[in-house]
Amino acid sequence: MAGIKLNSNDQNLPVLMARQPIYTKSQDVAAYELLYRDEQGNFIQGLKDDEATLAVLINSYSSVNANNQNENVPFFLKVTDEILLSNQLPDLPRHMFVLQLLAHTDVTPALISRLQELAKQGYRLALSGFDPADTKFYPLLKVIHVLKLDIQLIGLHRIPNLVKKLKPFNLELLADKVETQDEFRQCLEMGFELYMGYFLSKPCLVRGKTISGNKVILLQVLNELNNPKSTPQSVEEIALKDPELTYKILRVVNSAAFNVQKEVRSLSHAITLLGMEQIKRWVMLFLTKSEGGKPLELTRTMLVRARMCELMAEILEYDNPMDYFIVGLLSQLDVMMDMNMTSLLEQVPLQSNVKNALLEREGSLGKVLKEAEVYETGEFDRLSDLLERPFYEVSYRHSIKWADQVLSAMHT
Repeated sequence: MAGIKLNSNDQNLPVLMARQPIYTKSQDVAAYELLYRDEQGNFIQGLKDDEATLAVLINSYSSVNANNQNENVPFFLKVTDEILLSNQLPDLPRHMFVLQLLAHTDVTPALISRLQELAKQGYRLALSGFDPADTKFYPLLKVIHVLKLDIQLIGLHRIPNLVKKLKPFNLELLADKVETQDEFRQCLEMGFELYMGYFLSKPCLVRGKTISGNKVILLQVLNELNNPKSTPQSVEEIALKDPELTYKILRVVNSAAFNVQKEVRSLSHAITLLGMEQIKRWVMLFLTKSEGGKPLELTRTMLVRARMCELMAEILEYDNPMDYFIVGLLSQLDVMMDMNMTSLLEQVPLQSNVKNALLEREGSLGKVLKEAEVYETGEFDRLSDLLERPFYEVSYRHSIKWADQVLSAMHT
């Protein structure tokens, strides 16, 4: 859990890059769509096919820790017809990239021929921005493998008839811009195979819901850790009310995540060895555990955002980087617990600057949190440039790798 220092030895990519998950019916990650821009604001031109860049891309951005194993999932890569026809496409691993055509694609016989050639070479092809009323797209349906349907643009009420018309093409249908759990359920009933959107990032509010007993104890431990007069024994006294929590902390401390020479047999011993800040971090991480069957990707997103906020604070040499970690982590706790953020924070013993950052994005904490949120969406033009551009991508990439390491340690 030690801080990762960003330095000149880090492999710099020539692009700002983020990723957006593509989910299966069970809300597992099937692929990631790459969101990126190079220094000139272009897309594919910034993505080179040199081995170093591809190695960083695949090892960092496609890696997913599932069932305590690291797996690589494919990328959806946006390409224009100009790039395809001019043979500017890098020589990419076929099994790792799905080539995604855009809505403004000019469908010509030459493009159809080129796509058929790429399909024969082993590339999977996808089409986004499909407009059922525009007949120009229909020749592509015989060539592509995945069809992305913008459910907000088309309208959910029109989707069932459209799905019937598309059935003869044997396409894998991807529901795009799925914004709520209700929309996800409707698309599931319509027969979609894949799903994109921010439906996992919004809480399903449950009226009158309160924080569960396990989470209350975690918050009590966190509050004691923030007490300047706390001791390892006073923290242990609270944690022992939940034997499962004590066991989890000891299991994590004894795992490969730490360089501990002796086996740790008591919580107070662990706190003495590792210090209050490390225990505080793990208590925060245990808060991310879902009690309602939430997908693993939500926990991963919470960890990535938390770590990125902390790394940005370290680079900016702000005081108390742990506070930035806490803000990033808790910024989606309302989603994890299906509670209104205001109601949730009324039950959480946190400092006022942390609460203001979470509710209003105020202060330096709020500004860093907002910057991380913007970066995640790939809307790089909206960045306020708190950092030099390359540091955003390196921070984000390190955070992805760190999150998978933590997930592995938490489930060992």
